[in-house]
Amino acid sequence: MFNWVGFIQIVIIAAMVLLFYRSFIQNTQSEKLVRGLLGLAVLWIASFVMSWAHLDLLGAFLHWTALFLSLGLVVIFQPELRKFMALLGNVQGWGRLLRRGGVRQKDTRSLDAIVSAVEYMSAKHTGALIVFPSMLDESAIDKKGVTIDAVISSELLLTIFFNKTPLHDGAVIIENGRIASAGGILPLSQNNLNWKYGTRHRAALGLSEQSSATVLVVSEESGDISIAEKGKFTKYDDMKKLRAKLEKVLNK
Repeated sequence: MFNWVGFIQIVIIAAMVLLFYRSFIQNTQSEKLVRGLLGLAVLWIASFVMSWAHLDLLGAFLHWTALFLSLGLVVIFQPELRKFMALLGNVQGWGRLLRRGGVRQKDTRSLDAIVSAVEYMSAKHTGALIVFPSMLDESAIDKKGVTIDAVISSELLLTIFFNKTPLHDGAVIIENGRIASAGGILPLSQNNLNWKYGTRHRAALGLSEQSSATVLVVSEESGDISIAEKGKFTKYDDMKKLRAKLEKVLNK
């Protein structure tokens, strides 16, 4: 007899898993780990099915293959596994995410300050790296740098990224509508990038590959403004489009 309650529970669980995957795993380094775990699960299931069907030789072969690959998976994906476990174990991040609710008021003052500073730095070819992490991305950032905890202002951003200051080469971390820290160190992407991309772009791409963070980069050489998300760059020549994008990022 068909059980509607069981069916609804399965649908809800599947939707939650899919939402988690698309929000925090898809197009990041952890996606490789998840795919590896799924493939491993298929091998284990197949080995039990073969044994149940009395295909003992084939079942034993699949069993030992799955066991060998399980050990190899731990070694090969050790960095990704560490970050994935840190993501799941980020109790504070999950707590803040679950407590957050309702409609958030748009922070137009912070948005104006960021857009104004980025536009000025682009015109003056001042390099900049600004990170907008989600509440679960803390483990992906190698080092947050110097704690600032200040209201976002264009003057402060311009001061931080001025090339004579000690923090200008690092990343500014924006959290809870404030400048949380400056001089942050991000994981570098291992992908082969175009020659025009420097260390800032490699760092921005690296963090976007390993987390759901949004990272804004201003090129010191060309003044180009780009945003890295899910391992891909998007260039912004139109300040209106950039403002619309940052508005979504700040208010998500």
